[in-house]
Amino acid sequence: MSDIFVQLISDVRQCTLCQDSLALGVNPVLQISPSAKVIIAGQAPGLKVHKSGIPFDDKSGERLRTWLGVDTASFYNDEVFAILPMAFCYPGKGKSGDLAPRPECAIKWRKKIIEQLSQVELIIAVGGYAQHWHLANKSGKTLTDTVKHWQKCSVNSTPAIIPIPHPSPRNNIWLKKNPWFEKDVIPVLQSQIKNLVNN
Repeated sequence: MSDIFVQLISDVRQCTLCQDSLALGVNPVLQISPSAKVIIAGQAPGLKVHKSGIPFDDKSGERLRTWLGVDTASFYNDEVFAILPMAFCYPGKGKSGDLAPRPECAIKWRKKIIEQLSQVELIIAVGGYAQHWHLANKSGKTLTDTVKHWQKCSVNSTPAIIPIPHPSPRNNIWLKKNPWFEKDVIPVLQSQIKNLVNN
């Protein structure tokens, strides 16, 4: 582990960039190792995760682990999974769910961190914010369009990128309306994860 990496992550964990804009204050939550093979690019920690300091320590995490086909111990193995939300701190509650991730976080930290993760072979872009950042002009007009054409997103991409909806219970209606996701995309995702976990 390089001195540059250690200092960078120390700086991230002590970041107070958005302190004045966060009702509950700063508490950067991420999981990372320079050996990670997969980046889970989420949105931002929810309230439960803000309190526990453990990424995806909630109902969303339970569903995500099911989608990936991994148990809890595998999921929290930082040598396999780097968990890097678009913003590292809980943004607070809005009118219909949590507020959007603070943009300052990705602007300041994201590129610097990803440059240190040379072993990554797969990025799982969870939700619209992560998809817009990681896919740029390859993302569709809607999240549904992006996820439905996930193969187009991954073409000529190194590392590979698979866009998925957020696993939040708030997306139960979306999942019912789009059964193709769990039927067609999840098996491919699980197969790729299995290969990376076992190698």
